[in-house]
Amino acid sequence: MGISPSQSAFSVSFATLGLGIALLIAGPASEVFGRTKLMRWSVAAAAVIAVLCTFAPNWETLLALRGVQGVALAGLPAVAMAYLREEVHESSHARASGLYVAGTAVGGMTGRLVAGGLADLGGWRAALGGIAVLGVVCAVLVTFLLPDSKNFVATPPSPRRLLQQTARVLKDPALLALYGIAATAMGAFVAVYNATGFRLAAAPYGLGPGLAGLVFAVYLLGSAASAVAGRLADKYGRRTVVPIGCLVTLAGLAITLSGPLPLIVAGLAVMTAGFFAVHGVASGWVAVRAHAGGGGTGQAASLYLFAYYLGSSVFGGLAGTAWSRAAWPGVVAEAAVLFIAALLLALALRSIPSRVGN
Repeated sequence: MGISPSQSAFSVSFATLGLGIALLIAGPASEVFGRTKLMRWSVAAAAVIAVLCTFAPNWETLLALRGVQGVALAGLPAVAMAYLREEVHESSHARASGLYVAGTAVGGMTGRLVAGGLADLGGWRAALGGIAVLGVVCAVLVTFLLPDSKNFVATPPSPRRLLQQTARVLKDPALLALYGIAATAMGAFVAVYNATGFRLAAAPYGLGPGLAGLVFAVYLLGSAASAVAGRLADKYGRRTVVPIGCLVTLAGLAITLSGPLPLIVAGLAVMTAGFFAVHGVASGWVAVRAHAGGGGTGQAASLYLFAYYLGSSVFGGLAGTAWSRAAWPGVVAEAAVLFIAALLLALALRSIPSRVGN
C-alpha cells in the first residue's frame, strides 16, 4: 500500500485503541447483563468484522474496520477474568488466570504464524482471510462450549451504583499500580514485537514475512510461563512473582541487542516468558483484589485491560518511530524504560496492605 513502517503500526494500534475504549463500557455492562451472553456476542461480532477486513478496498477502510473490530471484541477480555473469579474455586484463581493468559499467548502466536505464512503465499488479503477463518471457528466454539454462569449476581441497572463501584476501583492504590503495570509492560512488549518484523526484514537477515513470523513461536514459552507463574503465585504470593517476572523481561530485552539471529530469538523468548508471567498474575490479581474490596470486578478488569491496550496503542505505535530514528537500540531503549517503570510499580505493591485472598 506504499505506507511507512510507522504508519503500518496503526493497523494494530487502531484495533487496540477501539478495544481499550470499549472495555470501559463492556465491563460495567457485564455487571448488569451477565458474563456469558456478552462474551458470545462479542466473539461473533469480531469474527464477522474480520471477514469484512479481508475485502477492505483501501488503507483507510481497513483502519476503520480494525477500530470497529476492537470495539466488538471488547466483551470477551472485559469479562473473562471476572467470569473466572466467579466460577473457579478460590484456591485456583491464580492458576486459572494463568491458564487463560496462556491461551492468549497461543492465540497471539497462532495469529502471527498464520498471517505471516499466508502473506507469503497470497498477500495481505490471504493473511487476513486466514485470521477471519480462525475467528469464525472461535465464535462457533464459544457459542456451544462456554458454560453459562452459575455464580453471577446481577447488579441492579442503577447508574449511581455502577459509578460508586467504578469510583471504588479507581481509589485503591494497589489496583492503580496494577493498571500502571498493564500499560507499561504491554506497551513495551508490543513495541518490541512490532519492530521485530522490521529488524528481521532488514539486512543482514533479510527474512520474508513467513520466516520472520516463525519467531513468534516463542509465544509458546509465554504460554507455559503464564501457567507456571499462576501456580507459583498460589504458592508464594503475587507480590513475589510479579517483580521477578519484570526482571526476567529486562534480561531478555538486553539479550536482543546481540547480533546473531539465534541470540535475538533467545532474547525474545526470555522477554516473552517474563512478560506473560507478569500479565498472567497481575490480570487475575485485579479481579481478586476488587472482589475483596467490595465488588466491581467487571469494572476493575475493564480498567486493567483499558490500561493494557492503551499502552499497546500508544507505546506500540511509537515503535515504528523509534525504529525509523534509531533502529533496534532505539526500540530497546523505549521498551527498557517502560519495563523499569513496571518493575518499580511491582515493588511499590509490596508496601501496600493486602486484603483477604491477596
